[in-house]
Amino acid sequence: WRSSATCKPWQSGRFLPRVWERCQPPSRKGINTTAGQGQQVGMREKQVLEDLEMPLARRETETLFQEQPQTGNQYLEDALLRSYLKTHLPPKVLEEVNRDLERFGNRLLTKIKPLGWECELNPPVFRQYDAWGRRVDHIVTCSAWGRMKEIAAEEGLIAEAYERRYSNWSRLHQAVKLYLFSSSSGGFNCPLAMTDGAAKVIESLGIPRSLKNAFDHLTSRDPKKFWTSGQWMTERRGGSDVANGTETVARKQPDGTYRLYGFKWFTSAADSDVTLTLARVADAEGKVKQGSSGLSLFFLKVRDEEGKLNSIQVQRLKDKLGTRQMATAELWLDGAKAELISAEGRGVASISNMLNITRIHNVIGAVASMRRMISLSRDYARRRVAFGKLLKDHPLHMQTIARMEVQTRGAFLLLMEIVRLLGLVETNVASEQDQLLLRLLIPVAKLYTGKQASAVVVEAMESFGGQGYMEDTGLPVIVRDTLVLSIWEGTTNILSLDVLRSLTKSQGQVMAAFFSAAQQKLELASSTAKLEPAVKQTRDAISSLAQFTQVAGSKGAVTMELAARDFSYTLARIYAGALLIEHAARPDASSTDIAAARRWCNQELCPVATELENSSYEAEEAVVDGALVYEGSPACGSRL
Repeated sequence: WRSSATCKPWQSGRFLPRVWERCQPPSRKGINTTAGQGQQVGMREKQVLEDLEMPLARRETETLFQEQPQTGNQYLEDALLRSYLKTHLPPKVLEEVNRDLERFGNRLLTKIKPLGWECELNPPVFRQYDAWGRRVDHIVTCSAWGRMKEIAAEEGLIAEAYERRYSNWSRLHQAVKLYLFSSSSGGFNCPLAMTDGAAKVIESLGIPRSLKNAFDHLTSRDPKKFWTSGQWMTERRGGSDVANGTETVARKQPDGTYRLYGFKWFTSAADSDVTLTLARVADAEGKVKQGSSGLSLFFLKVRDEEGKLNSIQVQRLKDKLGTRQMATAELWLDGAKAELISAEGRGVASISNMLNITRIHNVIGAVASMRRMISLSRDYARRRVAFGKLLKDHPLHMQTIARMEVQTRGAFLLLMEIVRLLGLVETNVASEQDQLLLRLLIPVAKLYTGKQASAVVVEAMESFGGQGYMEDTGLPVIVRDTLVLSIWEGTTNILSLDVLRSLTKSQGQVMAAFFSAAQQKLELASSTAKLEPAVKQTRDAISSLAQFTQVAGSKGAVTMELAARDFSYTLARIYAGALLIEHAARPDASSTDIAAARRWCNQELCPVATELENSSYEAEEAVVDGALVYEGSPACGSRL
């Protein structure tokens, strides 16, 4: 939240009548005031009215008609986060993590949040030529952006996951810090996602000797040594379809390195130190293999030891709706020196670990944006007076925020579950069920929380009325930056199809793991009477889902593709419901924990079964879909 500086009638103690004259005072009828409660509210309203009756030039103070919301230490104010950590972390780990997070929460409030706003106000600028006409392709970022990089190193926002000082809980500790950092990071959470992904790929390759130095830099706590990584996958012909969209060619050199030639159409964090990218290796005759089996993974440094670009030309910076704080560019690779780090033709398989990490970061960003907007909205409701009383005393207003809160709680527990499972996998203590579950839940959580976040932040912006639409409040920034989360790292449909692939590749084992894990969590609530309705609703949904998988499996590929999105939503809703029930079944659970579980489970938990009954997935319906979309379009007369 940022207060407005618009139409301020004085500066440094001096009255500026010309500036103020351009600002028209609101009519007496339309005043909305805020203050405390009771007499304090009435006195403030009276003072506002008296100020408006005073001649404009005689005013000595500017009346604020609305108080801005104030939030404190994010960690201390997040009851769900604190109760989750208390429930799951071993006592010794909890003690140290709790101390670290409380300290970090204070640093976020006093130091990091102002830097984040500075990043927003000073986005990167591309300077293609110097004063003497030499091409320099320099991406200029503000000092706050550089400071964010230093803070990321100091706080171990990448290192924490790889040092593993808390064994399998280290990944969760890192995720929580990133969750707290995200909304104050000024967009720096994005390069951290790709840096984490690059470190994970290198670790999964066994940290080869040639990449040991890079790994050490990517996971360093020393601001002077810390590197960030880009992720250059998207080219002109496609985003998610890298198998058919990648045109970049790699030519092997006598010294064993490669030179890359191609156009990278969308490169996030273009100012990073290093990057991973895909390319097709050319044979002796200059020919390349098409398809995914022709792609290999490469590591390259963006600049050489002298600070010059590695045969890379920056074409332009992208003009994006959001995440404007971060430089995203179009790049020509004109012989960029690179190292082949995957087996030739195994590039797509090698980036799977990276995609898992960046998708988890996407979930972190989604949950963080929801939590941030609700924190601001609930505080505003304590301050804003409308129709004679505070917003918090209007039942409909509080119902709206409560519904957002339930969605956020489900998303948060889904996030905690996948990072818990990842921690088990990374420390080699995960069961087969844990591994299968992680494979399924990462795309499910990413696609579902991305859609949740878009809905919640827009609803939360509305809870501020017109102020929510004001740029200098900072609220539109959160909304814009959130909207990318359903697109980046795979759109909802792409990830829904990925969920289906996980079923096929595991020959149905991921679903067996899903059903088993969900039922185990429900068993924990068997003796909690207040949760009986929620448990029954979830079990009924599980039965409906099991029946759907049997029926749809016999109908063929078209049915499953048409059902993919609803199927994925069903998985998310059922599993999040089971997690909320599990959390509410704790001996020290609060009444709000129980209420959240019950309200979550009151929604349609198995939409895929409902739509199957409605015959929504029949092949004939796909034809109708096309007719509905293209009616009246010139395409109507062509083959669809």
